[in-house]
This record gives sequence, C-alpha cells and structure tokens, in this order.
Amino acid sequence: MRKACTAVVVAAGSARRMQGIDKIMADIGGKPILLRTAQALSESEKIDGIVIVTRAELVQEVRSLCADLPKLRAVVLGGESRAQSVLRGLDAVKTPLAAIHDGARPLVTREIIDAAIDAASDCGAAAPAVAVHDTIKVAKNGVVQSTPDRSTLFAVQTPQVFDTERIKAAILAALEQGLPLTDDCSAAEFAGMEVRLTPGSEENLKITVPSDLTLADAVLKRRERR
Repeated sequence: MRKACTAVVVAAGSARRMQGIDKIMADIGGKPILLRTAQALSESEKIDGIVIVTRAELVQEVRSLCADLPKLRAVVLGGESRAQSVLRGLDAVKTPLAAIHDGARPLVTREIIDAAIDAASDCGAAAPAVAVHDTIKVAKNGVVQSTPDRSTLFAVQTPQVFDTERIKAAILAALEQGLPLTDDCSAAEFAGMEVRLTPGSEENLKITVPSDLTLADAVLKRRERR
C-alpha cells in the first residue's frame, strides 16, 4: 500500500558557483527553474503536497510564483546550512514519507519520482542513482592513493525519499555530532538506515554552474520535440 508523500524542495542555497546567477530563478524555456521543478513534482500522482524552502528575500516571490500549484502546502524560510533548511521543510510535512528534492533539478521525471517513492514506501529510504562511467581516483595532496572499483560506484540524485520521522531524527543526530552531510542519504546511512537505490537518469541534472543552464535547455528542447 502506497504511503502519502510530501515533496520538500530545497531552494535556499547561495549558488556560489553560478557566477552571480540566481539559479533557482534563472530561466529555462520561458519559466524559472524553481517553477519547473515544482511542476515536475506536481505531475506525480504519488506526490500529495509540496513544501518549498527558500531564502528570506525570496519567500514572498516564491509564494507568488507557485501560487497556482494546487499541491503547494507551504513556503518556509531556510536555515544556515542545507541540512538545517531540510529540517525546516520537514517540520511542515504531515505525511509518512518525505521526498527531499533539489530546487535546481528541474528535469526530474515522474518515473524517477515514482520509483523512489515506491521503494521508500517498502523500505523507508530510497534514492535515484546512475552508474558512474568515469574512472574515479582517490587522491591526497594531488597524488593518487587508490582506484575504486567502478562497478560499485553510483552518482546519487534526488528526490531522496524517507520515512519522515526517521530522517528528521537522523539529520538532527548527524548535526549534533558534527558529521559531514553531503546529501540526505548520508544522514540516513549514519543512522543505520538501509537506503535502496532506484533508477535515475543522466538528464536529471542539477544546475550547479552556468554551463548547466545550456545543457538543461537542450534537454528540454529535445523533450519538447518528441
């Protein structure tokens, strides 16, 4: 039986690598990235509500931008770190599951969302991922230390879907211990949760640097030609 799920869209970062571009408000195909992200989540029937976490100066703008989305439940103020922003978003979630998603991943598909929610409904923690194609080196001070087995490496994407109360407790515990959190799965792993990987996509890219805008626009145009 499917559990109800709320998407927590994390859009409170400073976008330091975007060379002055506010990436969540940057335009792709005539719409701001954040709006495209929220609309993509809305298209999944397994998403019951959406909570957006953003910066103080954008709260009112985001509310206006997403006002027509029937699944929007709240727009809340982010914290000093991504993990703290996620916690603030989770505080507004009333469903058993929470799908934590990057605000700057506007090309996520319904198939990716649904697969992660289905898996988390079963096991409590799931995330989309794609296999790593490049050879990865572990290095220290510019010197290679080892070469991990590429067949065991995966690039994890979002939405990362969890039992709401368990991931809240896991993030709080990780922050209290000062543990490094590169994503929400990291907190789940520290708490001993088993995270199941589900199919992701190379097209489910996160806008991180200015050139990603060009890539995202190309993907969007190709999809529109289908």
